[in-house]
Amino acid sequence: MASRKKRAAKISEDSEEEQSRRQRLQAILLADSFATKLLPLTLERPNVLLPLVNVPMIDYTLAWLESAGIEEVFVFCSMQVIDYLNNSDWYSHKDFTVKTIESPQNSTSAGDALRYIYEQQIETSQIQGDFVLVNGCIVSNMPLTQLIQEHRDRKKKDEKAIMTMVIRQSLITDHQLFIAVNPLTKQLLYYDEDNICFDKSLLDRNPSVLLCSDMQDCYIDICSLEVLSLFVDNFDYQHMRCDFVEGVLADDIIGYKIFTHEISSCYASRIENFRSYDMVSKDIIQRRTFPYVPDMKFSGNRTLKLERQGIYKASDATQLPSAHVGASYVIGHATNIGSGTKILNSVIGNGCSIGSNVVIQGSYIWNNVTVEDGCEIRNAIVCDEVKVCAGAIVKPGVVLSFKVVVGRDFVVPAYSQVSLLRQPMEEDSDEENLLSGVDLQMESKLGLDGAGYIWRQACEDEWKHSVPPIPKDKLAEIIKAIDDDDTDDESVVTTSGDANTSINNDLFDFEREVDGTFLRAVEENIVADLAVLEINSLRLSYNMESAHCAGAIFYSMMKLAVSTPHSSINDLYRNASSIITRWKGLLGFYVKKSDEQIEVISRLEEMCEESAHELGTLFAHILRYMYEEENDLLQEVAILRWSDEKAGADESDKVYLKQCEPFITWLKETSDDEDG
Repeated sequence: MASRKKRAAKISEDSEEEQSRRQRLQAILLADSFATKLLPLTLERPNVLLPLVNVPMIDYTLAWLESAGIEEVFVFCSMQVIDYLNNSDWYSHKDFTVKTIESPQNSTSAGDALRYIYEQQIETSQIQGDFVLVNGCIVSNMPLTQLIQEHRDRKKKDEKAIMTMVIRQSLITDHQLFIAVNPLTKQLLYYDEDNICFDKSLLDRNPSVLLCSDMQDCYIDICSLEVLSLFVDNFDYQHMRCDFVEGVLADDIIGYKIFTHEISSCYASRIENFRSYDMVSKDIIQRRTFPYVPDMKFSGNRTLKLERQGIYKASDATQLPSAHVGASYVIGHATNIGSGTKILNSVIGNGCSIGSNVVIQGSYIWNNVTVEDGCEIRNAIVCDEVKVCAGAIVKPGVVLSFKVVVGRDFVVPAYSQVSLLRQPMEEDSDEENLLSGVDLQMESKLGLDGAGYIWRQACEDEWKHSVPPIPKDKLAEIIKAIDDDDTDDESVVTTSGDANTSINNDLFDFEREVDGTFLRAVEENIVADLAVLEINSLRLSYNMESAHCAGAIFYSMMKLAVSTPHSSINDLYRNASSIITRWKGLLGFYVKKSDEQIEVISRLEEMCEESAHELGTLFAHILRYMYEEENDLLQEVAILRWSDEKAGADESDKVYLKQCEPFITWLKETSDDEDG
């Protein structure tokens, strides 16, 4: 009898496992816009339909969910999104089902959306079990099948484990996030997007706590059905993070738990403002999101041809021979570019007409845009059907919403947001109310032949959420604050090997970005001051120090010298010395302290070791050349400090110290004479 019961129990367990395997992999995609950080654009078009490198954002998310193994996705969205999906080919995919849930008029938050979905669930029971919850502005290539199974396995052992949150380590974030996790179980213990202030009892209850401030929340969650019911039970839950997550963590009565899953080798990011829009666009162009890149076919997009220097170009785009385009550039279908025009590090959409002698740098020009002769657009977003009349200047950080007209010779002030719609009153909190309160009457605020309103900035720090670069005065303040912090606190706490790996990865990415920036500066003959601004923006984004900038720039300079054709060692030295002379203003900005100069000497050593037969023979000559008065890049103190540090090294590490012994001896004698 007992053995029969055991067999029955075993059959029951097997049946549960088989049922779990048979469950369709499902996802809920919140494609409605509940934020205002992409205003004024989202007054006229949902954020998921905004183009990201010429493809609507929602297509990236759906393509990823399909390839990650999701079989059925419920899209909570407005009628505008439903119309887009109806006209797409998403409903025709064989093993991937897309179903839409129209957002009701009174839905103003993620909490409202999930409560509405729960009500629908009671009637239809469409959601069978655990599901993936994502925002419609996610770009990712991470696999999901194994993660969903891990979540299910954890829930079998602990029925209180209702959610798994995806995070990744990254120094490139546009806001601070503090989280604490149990390093053994990966349970989330603390979450705050503003500051760190947790109760001491957290440490008392958990013998081991890992506190992180360098994590990015990917807004990809694996959820059990209890997540939906919790939103119904708590009508004050509006936001997924600051309400739901923090509410679950604070509730020690029911005891529900949230766990984390950290990714490292794959990509996941969310577009939530114009700065993250710029960051993710660059990641797509630099192929970090592969296979979701412009030259690959996905979601019905029209592919582009990948050419040298990361240039993506449509086959039917036309460009006059005298026009010049730089690296990391995208040009869409049926777009025409006039003579003498320069386009650098920008994305140009479909059906655009770009006139003659135009300068477009670091900008995003969407579809059917007209830019007349002699215009200048830098670090801006220009939406569909905008017209920029001849001679107009669009300053950095500007957003020109749909169908705006910038008048002839008009200068749009930096960090302005411009729309044909009047700026709503401050008391209108959500976009649905914003749109209903808008006066659609047009008024010319952009020159005599212009059309549009320049919106008042919501706060003084609007630049933080805009397309780079950062304003010079703000950048100077931030860098000074970073340098002051470095001076005040010289201690470094190493938490783990993983943290060091992340730092190395970020340093690699930073140096690659600096190299690209330097090569563009060389190609376009950009003045050193402008190159400094670009590298300072990278420095801030990657949280690097001046020494890192100095090392990366010098490495790029010497790499260019070696790659420039030369037939002898003397030719190579002339290459190196001419590049140092041309760009000493750029390098000199970052080598004002001894530590920074020593970093340059160390990088010179590295490059000489890599190219021992060529550059290796020139170590002493290049060192002395940078010391000479007309260059003044290396000071005597830094060179002597480096030689003293090298004196205690192994003989194999003294190759280049011995090579420049006569120069070091001369420096010491000169120093002694001056002291005497």
